[in-house]
Amino acid sequence: MKLLESIKYPEDLRRLSVDELPQVCEELREDIVQELSVNPGHLASSLGVAEITVALHYVYNTPEDRIVWDVGHQAYGHKILTGRREQFCTNRKLGGIRPFPSPEESEYDTFMCGHASNSISAALGMAVADKDQQRHVVAVIGDGAMSGGLAYEGLNNVASSDNDLLIILNDNNMSIDRAVGGMQEYLLSLNTNETYNAMRFKVSSWLHKKGFLEDDRRRGLIRLTNALKSAISHQQNVFEGMDIRYFGPFNGHNVKELVRILRQLKDMKGPKLLHLHTQKGHGYAPAEEDVTVWHAPGKFNAETGERIVKDTSNQPPRFQDVFGETLLELARRNDKIVGVTPAMPTGCSMNIMMKEMPDRTFDVGIAEGHAVTFSGGMAKEGLMPFCNIYSAFAQRAFDNIIHDVAILRLNVVLCLDRAGLVGEDGPTHHGAFDMAALRVVPNMTIASPMDECELRRLMFTAQQPDMGPFVIRYPRGRGSVVDWRCPLEAVPVGKGRKLRDGSDLAVITIGPIGVKAAEAIDECCHNMATNRTIAHYDLRFLKPLDEDMLTEIGQRFKTIITVEDGVRNGGMGTAVMEWMNDHGYSPVVRRLGLPDRFVEHGTVEQLQAIVGIDKESIKQAITVNIEH
Repeated sequence: MKLLESIKYPEDLRRLSVDELPQVCEELREDIVQELSVNPGHLASSLGVAEITVALHYVYNTPEDRIVWDVGHQAYGHKILTGRREQFCTNRKLGGIRPFPSPEESEYDTFMCGHASNSISAALGMAVADKDQQRHVVAVIGDGAMSGGLAYEGLNNVASSDNDLLIILNDNNMSIDRAVGGMQEYLLSLNTNETYNAMRFKVSSWLHKKGFLEDDRRRGLIRLTNALKSAISHQQNVFEGMDIRYFGPFNGHNVKELVRILRQLKDMKGPKLLHLHTQKGHGYAPAEEDVTVWHAPGKFNAETGERIVKDTSNQPPRFQDVFGETLLELARRNDKIVGVTPAMPTGCSMNIMMKEMPDRTFDVGIAEGHAVTFSGGMAKEGLMPFCNIYSAFAQRAFDNIIHDVAILRLNVVLCLDRAGLVGEDGPTHHGAFDMAALRVVPNMTIASPMDECELRRLMFTAQQPDMGPFVIRYPRGRGSVVDWRCPLEAVPVGKGRKLRDGSDLAVITIGPIGVKAAEAIDECCHNMATNRTIAHYDLRFLKPLDEDMLTEIGQRFKTIITVEDGVRNGGMGTAVMEWMNDHGYSPVVRRLGLPDRFVEHGTVEQLQAIVGIDKESIKQAITVNIEH
């Protein structure tokens, strides 16, 4: 019998001997590979932390002790070891276990971690709150998350607070693509002299047992060891410079050694950082060889490593690929265009331009706020940045968009990929809030293309002179136009399109959800026994609104249905209602959009049906409202 079959919770793991743990790690990897081969998810990251996961649950008394994961796609092994092995086949499926750790799902999941870089801040808060209860708190940060500014805000507070937090730095030189930036280069070079490292760890453990590492004495010894280390290795350690005791780097794939180290660090006083080198995808050869592809590879043959890729030759392209190809096309014509992305060159297809024009594309790491302000700085000096950020991640750059771009009306094109419902990644990743959040910001132009050709035209329009901040939002996945390489031409800013005339009811849409609305309208008109007709308007621009179009709609229709793939409260439908009220029109406006709650995970089609913006829901809304 496999050892893993005897482990339902960490208390079962702790009954094993240390010598049995390497086998547990291998079986854990095998479980993850086998399941994800048929039920796709995030593979390589969780493979890389198998030993860290096992060692943490073996040494610490979880869930009483707190393990705070950063970048939740590292935590599949954690889920399997904490009572969810039998349910792991439902991971990311509608009604199944969640794509990322959540305290609402398990007491072993101490905090939400769908976005990167929050573990140190959250863990410090827990350490301060639980200090009298003598709980141990560990933050596990890595997979590129140390490039995020919030991590350093947390470190700064750790250094100045009374706490015993342990920070584990899972250093695998990756996020989704290869990690970039000065901190990553620093971590690569941070390799303490082996003799000094071994001596220091032994001395530190001895001093701790003798009670010599308390309060001011501990800080003084840290400063002394900093000086000794600088003399021996000629390196300055940024963590120890903040009075955070640094240990490492160590091999993060030696589980028995990790157990030994964690046991010695467990009860040491004061903040500590344990630096571990790991390999993303470790233990599965295909993932080791191409970690970017195997970050989330889709279905594959677990034995051969062959990915099961659908034939998409006759399908419409992905919106992200249209963006990537069009950006390169525009950059060839306009030498002012540059590309900026926070750690997502492959995910947003900016890697297409990056291959041909590496000096004009910038991967700034997991640092969305910096990406926007950096773009603003370049725009201030005459460049035309296309800054591509996933909609849900752009939430972290809201102040930067206002303060560093909008106030000065700088020519920055914000391309918000993954807008709307994204599917299996769930509430932390749905691009639900961008329209409602950004439409209140002055100087902004906000647009959403209905199809791939419209995306190309909007990108061409956005890079015209003096456009100011220009937001283009588009969804994850494929569009609706196979032959998408239409001519590049500008569209009038603030002008929508009447796609279908009618006299009994008006449907207003924005973005690709308009394709489903068009299908619903066609079927409704075909099935109606009477000669009633339905008009369909593609608003195209949320800001500025097409006032001529809205005047026509306000004058002609008593009932309007708005459909959007964003939150209903404050979104496009609300903007239409406000405009009608402000201009003396009083139609009944029925708004279809995302509800005032966080939408869970499932396929996009399932979720659209649940929230009422799929084709059948739109048909039902039309039928009910046209009868009244």
